[in-house]
Amino acid sequence: MTDKISDADVLLVVDVQNDFCPGGNLAVPRGDEVVDLVNRLGVRFQHVVLTQDWHPSGHRSFASANPGRQPYETVAFPYGPQVLWPEHCVQGTPGAQFHGALQLPHAELVLRKGYRRAIDSYSAFYENDHTTPTGLAGYLRERGLGRVFLAGLALDFCVRYSAEDAQRCGFAVIVVEDACRAIDVAGSLAATRQAFAQLAIPCVAAQTII
Repeated sequence: MTDKISDADVLLVVDVQNDFCPGGNLAVPRGDEVVDLVNRLGVRFQHVVLTQDWHPSGHRSFASANPGRQPYETVAFPYGPQVLWPEHCVQGTPGAQFHGALQLPHAELVLRKGYRRAIDSYSAFYENDHTTPTGLAGYLRERGLGRVFLAGLALDFCVRYSAEDAQRCGFAVIVVEDACRAIDVAGSLAATRQAFAQLAIPCVAAQTII
């Protein structure tokens, strides 16, 4: 069993939004399967934070904003390599809304990310330039929350970088792996598992918590 959940723990639920679920513009295979587990996990946590991808129309990371490019190509941006995505989670659209079955009414914060037109944002803690903070680290510290459990979509992008940055910010990190799903672009899932192993970020099953 995972150590007993305490009032210093937070469940960080990453991007469980319509566009990342089957039928969405950037569907993660079987992404909707995480919803029930996430709901059950949420019951165990006093503190829950949700992230919400929130792109303006024409975001620079969209393939459609890069003439001659196709979705899932990787290109060089000023801050480094950037995968180009189908248009997704555009502000105010149904695809940007949380999955209708997600039931976490006690969530204390909804953190929107990716709203800067020129910078994508995978991590809940930093934009993709790895220097522009979202403010989440300060929020958690001021709340006295020291251990972050992660679930959501997608394991090999937004969950991965959120976990790595949480650790970089000094938080203890645990990934609830079966409450995540991966999209696996160009070996990204294998790279994620390797990164977690190198950083000693534990991946656990939800059953150890619920």
